[in-house]
Amino acid sequence: MDKLQRSVYILLLIVFFFGGLYIAGSFLIPLALAAVFSMLFIRLCNYFESKKINRSISALICILIFVSSILLIVSLLYWQMGSLIENLDEMKTRLTSMIQEIRTWINQKVGIDKNQQKEIVKQGNNQTGAMIAGFAVNVVSIAVNAILVLVYMYLCLFYRSHIKKFILKLVPNEEEDRAANIVHESGQVAQRYLSGLGAMIGVLWIMYGIGFSLVGVESAIFFAVLCGILEIIPFVGNLTGTSITVLAVLAQGGDSKMIIGVLIVYGTVQLVQTYVLEPLIVGEQVDINPLFTIMAIVLGEFIWGVAGMILAIPLLGIVKIICDRVPALHPYGFIIGPAKPVVKRKNLFKKNKT
Repeated sequence: MDKLQRSVYILLLIVFFFGGLYIAGSFLIPLALAAVFSMLFIRLCNYFESKKINRSISALICILIFVSSILLIVSLLYWQMGSLIENLDEMKTRLTSMIQEIRTWINQKVGIDKNQQKEIVKQGNNQTGAMIAGFAVNVVSIAVNAILVLVYMYLCLFYRSHIKKFILKLVPNEEEDRAANIVHESGQVAQRYLSGLGAMIGVLWIMYGIGFSLVGVESAIFFAVLCGILEIIPFVGNLTGTSITVLAVLAQGGDSKMIIGVLIVYGTVQLVQTYVLEPLIVGEQVDINPLFTIMAIVLGEFIWGVAGMILAIPLLGIVKIICDRVPALHPYGFIIGPAKPVVKRKNLFKKNKT
């Protein structure tokens, strides 16, 4: 079998693979999230076990830490949302005024009069009941998937040695060392990427909080935390968070100077994030070129929605490690990687292998 024929077969296999991921998304999304998040706690779980704590208890402690961190963030958002709700009536009035101005502009520029606009809005309102029902179904689905993620995380941590032995049994005896190295490095990539990302988000909270407060944004901490959390979704998250903040400033009655201030804060934070935080904190943990980074995010959203966008980079980093270690897949590791060899920077979360 020549190289071209083998490459065609591999590409067909990739197509069928992604088709299977799309079809089985409802089952695989919680499992994939749990697998990646559990890698973040492997080192902590090992630490607890080194202190003679039972593995089941160690895994449970890690899950409790994970849940407590999420509840802490939600509580912070809820606390800040209180001051936002206090000004809700005033924001509604301003939004109504803005909508009236937009309707007048549409009437003047597009030629759609206010009666026609009312008919269009009325047709949209007829679908409100279906939208509310769909929202309720989505909330229930998210709650069920959240529970599944926690259960899967616990089981992944508890059975991690068993899973590793299973993977090693799939390869010939002479390939066990290389397979063990691939498993170890894959876990390290996801672990370092997520821990670095978490630390970077914490720094972004501080930077956005200070910047929005100086600009005069009401509930600045709420929008700072929101913008930081949305950084979990590369490229799209920061734009979404800033857009929401700008819309909130408009609803709060902010003038053009405040909006420009928000945009300046966003631009400044992005410069610091790109040229300081990412190289220093996150590091070059996933040697992926920008083209495949964007492609992975778009493909992840197409297959698994927001969860796919979150998982895209760490999973593609794992795929690249596998491609780099398997000779037949070297061309794919090459095309995924950067055009020039990357000089590794020191990562704040990198530790010597024990």
